[in-house]
Amino acid sequence: MLANPAFDKKLLSGSLIDGRWQSGSAGTFAVRSPHSGDILHEVGRSGPDDARRAVQAAKAAFPAWSALSVVERAQIMRNMHRLFVERAETIARMVTAEVAKPILAAREETFEYSSPSWGKAAEEILRYRGMLLPSTQEKSNNKRLVLGHRPLGVIGVITPYNFPTDISSIALAHAAVAGNTTVWKPTEYAPVACAMVAEMFAEAGFPDGVMNMVQGYGDVGAAIVDDSDVKGIFFTGSTATGERIARANPLRPMLLELGGDGPQIVLEDADVDAAVEGAVVGAFYYSGQVCTSSERLLIHEAVYDEFMEKFRKATAALRMGDPFLEDTDIGPLCNEATRERARAHVGDARAKGATVEQFGEEHALYFPPTIITNASSEMLVCREESFAPIATVIKVASAEEAITIANQSELGLVASLWSKDLAKAWRVAEALPHGTVNVNETSNYWDQLAPFGGAGKSGVGRELSQWFLDSFTEKKLISFDLGGPRADRRVAGGW
Repeated sequence: MLANPAFDKKLLSGSLIDGRWQSGSAGTFAVRSPHSGDILHEVGRSGPDDARRAVQAAKAAFPAWSALSVVERAQIMRNMHRLFVERAETIARMVTAEVAKPILAAREETFEYSSPSWGKAAEEILRYRGMLLPSTQEKSNNKRLVLGHRPLGVIGVITPYNFPTDISSIALAHAAVAGNTTVWKPTEYAPVACAMVAEMFAEAGFPDGVMNMVQGYGDVGAAIVDDSDVKGIFFTGSTATGERIARANPLRPMLLELGGDGPQIVLEDADVDAAVEGAVVGAFYYSGQVCTSSERLLIHEAVYDEFMEKFRKATAALRMGDPFLEDTDIGPLCNEATRERARAHVGDARAKGATVEQFGEEHALYFPPTIITNASSEMLVCREESFAPIATVIKVASAEEAITIANQSELGLVASLWSKDLAKAWRVAEALPHGTVNVNETSNYWDQLAPFGGAGKSGVGRELSQWFLDSFTEKKLISFDLGGPRADRRVAGGW
């Protein structure tokens, strides 16, 4: 195992408020390596009072920040992009140390997703357009209706462990470039990796108070959500927590990215080899700890046997081990709660008659790639998100049956569909309620400039690119009367 990266000990403070690193007011919390179980570091734990102070700092910074030109804000985002690229390897190694994401996937996160998000936000705001609307209410050419966008104010950003620097970078960059200020509560499982991102704020040129961070647990996130000076909430995490945030956040903009459970549908005319490859990535990438994972595989009976033979072989070839080794495919799960949910789902399926195949031995937080067959709809693996390397395979007789089963879930984030008949694929994709349907591609595929979000209990709103700007700006119409001949405003029936 490679040595953990060095870092400035100020990053253990627990909060960055109004440009100053400060000790959290609620003591400390330990961060353990999911691989070894050893304590990596003790981090200052912020409390609700710290969150309130961060919100006030962001509120105070908002008028000056929102008054900056888009060119000035865009340049700061470009500075963040440059700094992030320079430090991406160090941050990737800390991601691997803290949440056990295999090092190649951690580099993918920091180099391909996190660092470019800041540059993309800069380009997006420079191209974020308003509209000039025609006057349609009266017979006059005197009116000019101008539609623009204004920032909301303080945005609360609460982010998860599975993409600790990517998801946060998307949210922070786009919220700030639009003129908002932010209070960020990162995951408690990757506090130093996230603090390494926050460390760049001042160097990039963000004024004090624009970007604030508070480390800790759910009480800190709740304090952000409950603060009336917070004008919008971004949250990525569990559906249960998202529902609590929605109930506590009436009449304020929200962007909630919540759970998913696939499915991956493989029809009778699919390229089976490609579908198997897609299923391995879809079900087992980062040990299944991805909201876009293909937890349910719906395989047409005409190709079921061939698919299963090749899927088992490919699954058996996955290497489980130290996440710092570049040939590791499956590292440990991030925490005990995730492991216990995986155990419960597998145990429930086995007790209800399913066949369970595990390709490796469970030990500590390591949970082996698992294939479940002979599953039925009353099993937990068919009703809830496992968030673990578990693939539940169901044989179907038709595309219609696959659609019916796929639509039984209350979750609707990303579906994957495999067929050589693009007309059929088009119709099946339209019949699925999911926010995204990837045709002949794994569910764990997304484009950083395309809208991302789900239906049902998978979330509210769309992020990435202009859609994120839409979420955290308010449309504002200004109507001008330029003067001139007055029009008769009476409608045909009079008033």
